[in-house]
Amino acid sequence: MEEPLYISPKLNNFLPDLVFPQNLPSCICAHVLDPQPGETVLDMCAAPGGKTCHIGTLMQNSGVLIALDKAKKKMDTLKSNLLKSGCTIAQVYCQDASKSVQDGSSNVSPGVLGSPPYRPETFDRILLDAPCSALGQRPSLSNPITMKELSSYPPLQRKLLIAAVKLLKVGGVLVYSTCTFTSSENEGQISWLLGEFPNIQLESQGKFHLNKESDMRSQFPGCTLSNEQLSLLQSFHPAFIPPTASCMLSPNIDTIGFFIAKLRKFR
Repeated sequence: MEEPLYISPKLNNFLPDLVFPQNLPSCICAHVLDPQPGETVLDMCAAPGGKTCHIGTLMQNSGVLIALDKAKKKMDTLKSNLLKSGCTIAQVYCQDASKSVQDGSSNVSPGVLGSPPYRPETFDRILLDAPCSALGQRPSLSNPITMKELSSYPPLQRKLLIAAVKLLKVGGVLVYSTCTFTSSENEGQISWLLGEFPNIQLESQGKFHLNKESDMRSQFPGCTLSNEQLSLLQSFHPAFIPPTASCMLSPNIDTIGFFIAKLRKFR
């Protein structure tokens, strides 16, 4: 490739205190979560902080926003991005989110938020942008990932999902997302989650669902989810772009590979 697909300036370090460039699916995640001012919100795997900053903006800097990430080396970047964005409600902790739920022996008082772990049913909304195989990242001519590494992600994602369900209030919203294509990390995890927790249900992503429902039913061959359930999932994949489509005319699907599911907890 010698010529760019799009004629646009580079955004690296462009007005760094005012602009945080994101891929379209990453922007959509926060809108699908739909955090409201005054709520208590958790970003389980927050670094480097783009989605966390967006959540804080949508909350209008009102409420409580907890940002966790277990990678200590990413903490400075996460805090720096939050500072640049003007987000003052975020509390940042270096923590494995799968271990962020209090057990019965905890002495922390109800309603007190600080460092993790947290009491069950603490959060109104939770974003789990899960660690994944990242096969959707573009551009990429090859990927050195091994089968052993590839197979390591689904068990970790399930641990995080279990913690998320426990921490979510009844009536609360959970958004699960990845930047990969594998069914075992995406619709397979949703199928497992719905079977494991009958009180969790898929929900429409509304106007931020950019893929047509009729297209979704052909995107998950061999999946056990119903057509109705599949229509509630949102996936971005270069293979879904019609061969005759112009890149300039299909910006909503010509993105990095990505997966988004919105769920709500009942009972």
